[in-house]
Amino acid sequence: MIEMLVGLNITNDTEYTKYREAMTPILKSMGGGFGYDFKIAEVLKSESVNKINRVFTIFFPNEEKMNSFFSDSNYLKIKEQFFANSVGETTIISTYEKSKLSND
Repeated sequence: MIEMLVGLNITNDTEYTKYREAMTPILKSMGGGFGYDFKIAEVLKSESVNKINRVFTIFFPNEEKMNSFFSDSNYLKIKEQFFANSVGETTIISTYEKSKLSND
């Protein structure tokens, strides 16, 4: 499993919610999903100049599925319609292989 830890600067929460609702079925169809999702009030330390007010993990079964998701034409239309108008900055904090724990 591959997982990304992502920080965003959400500038329009309503439009971002529409983005999440529209893209989630595509994500799930590729075996992906969200693990954690936080709204952040204050960032105490950052290695990026980007503002961050939302942090989440997104996972995929493998790198091929991840790449397929981010290049999917339906996903790209949704991203253009909702993401571009709702997110000011994106910070990929980390991408890593995640082992499945037996109690997950």
